[in-house]
Amino acid sequence: MSSLAELDERVCDCAACPRLVEWRQRVAAEKRAAFRDQHYWGRPVPGFGPVDASVVIVGLAPAAHGANRTGRMFTGDRSGEFLYRALFDVGMASAPRSESADDGLRLYGVRITAPVRCAPPANKPTPAERDTCRPWLARELELLRPTLRSVVVLGSYGWQALLPVLSAGGWAVPRPKPEFGHGVRHTLRDGDGHELHLFGCYHVSQQNTFTGRLTPEMLRGVLQNAKESAGIP
Repeated sequence: MSSLAELDERVCDCAACPRLVEWRQRVAAEKRAAFRDQHYWGRPVPGFGPVDASVVIVGLAPAAHGANRTGRMFTGDRSGEFLYRALFDVGMASAPRSESADDGLRLYGVRITAPVRCAPPANKPTPAERDTCRPWLARELELLRPTLRSVVVLGSYGWQALLPVLSAGGWAVPRPKPEFGHGVRHTLRDGDGHELHLFGCYHVSQQNTFTGRLTPEMLRGVLQNAKESAGIP
């Protein structure tokens, strides 16, 4: 896979995890009542954003009736509404809402991805499913490496999934491994001395946003720091 376009195309055809294939297809067939007239994507979801992104946002996995329905990361659910509003507020999205894969929304300098590309039952992929999906994220970050400067990780799951990918990719991950926390920041370096700024942020799940554990101000703060660290005006 020599380009992100090729990678995204290959991701969409992946059928490596039988449990996830069965679940995503069943959800797409049964649908939620509110979306009964819509066609569900029902496939693995590729990353979203420009091929020369300086910032990457790493989530967990597509939501059953969000990205699994629309085919775009964090699109079609409350979590996505929260995230894209913040991206718009800090100047990294062309609009404050992401409603469908063909709504014309553009991201500036940032790409959104996940360590698991299929919607998992109960939003809980197994360790084996996470590891099977790992090469997609590894290759995506490798292709972005010439421009990549900052990574924002939403939640502890994404944090734990990402660190081995970064280590295998030549970034010096400290031992013991950095602990996840909202607002934490670590600077990693590769063998050539290039820097990668790693930021932790509570996940944009309703469990966090409805309870006030993660506020819009908190999310905007992390995104703005990542943007500035990446040198985006």
